[in-house]
Amino acid sequence: MLNRASQLLPCPACGDPTCQRYLYSKQDCDILQCEECGIGRAETTGFDPSLYYRREYFSGEYVDGYADYLGAERVLRREFRRAVKFVRRHCGSGRLLEIGCAYGFFLREAQPYFEVSGVELAEDAADHCRRSGFNVLHGVPDEETLGRLGTMDAIVLIDVIEHLPDPRQTLVLCAHQLKPGGIIVLTTGDFGSLLARLVGTHWRLMTPPQHLWFFTHESIKRLSAAIGLQLVSFDHPWKLVPASLILFQLRRVLGFRPSGQSRGSSLGLPINLFDAMRVVLRKPN
Repeated sequence: MLNRASQLLPCPACGDPTCQRYLYSKQDCDILQCEECGIGRAETTGFDPSLYYRREYFSGEYVDGYADYLGAERVLRREFRRAVKFVRRHCGSGRLLEIGCAYGFFLREAQPYFEVSGVELAEDAADHCRRSGFNVLHGVPDEETLGRLGTMDAIVLIDVIEHLPDPRQTLVLCAHQLKPGGIIVLTTGDFGSLLARLVGTHWRLMTPPQHLWFFTHESIKRLSAAIGLQLVSFDHPWKLVPASLILFQLRRVLGFRPSGQSRGSSLGLPINLFDAMRVVLRKPN
């Protein structure tokens, strides 16, 4: 654990150093919160994402990962079909990039409407995408990687931005790759939600060091404005979630280790705890 006194630290949303107050500790990480925009951050040392996001992360072997991502393909693709429909309300066609595309299920649903490509850190997942015929680069969404993929009409980050070491820089790079009028669609937890504030360390999305950032509506507003993007949509959508993932997360919240079982991977339940937000940012023409 680190210094528990308030600290003056750079805020990715505010763009300047702000007072970050200590909230609590979780998984040996101190959780701090910006007193200006409300964004939360996990102070961690020695965490290497390239070593963490591997096949085991998607197969129930990590307490903070997925129960059975591949086994839940049917449910996930139904949910991503709905997500693609939402994206098309703001951008009907063109070139679409998904950052953190995992095993390509969203790309599969978007492919009838867009020329799709992806970036994925987990090598096993990226290889799976390429075997499925998708143009997916293995690695992080840095300037070189995004430059290789070219300009986009839409960039999608589904439950990804909270994992990024520098979310502001990544969004700056994404904005640079967008065509005028293009959009960024992202989903992430809402740290300002009633549930997140009530349960504190027991919030289902409070999983450092896997989750490094905990966004609020205000922090998204400030961040998008600072990098020249227009916030055109904000909501807390219903989501079709594999029953296996619900049970997996419930076990974690109750303090149990993963069971290694993946029952319910083919069953999807509509869930909305109003603690996860969906945001659309547009690059001005």
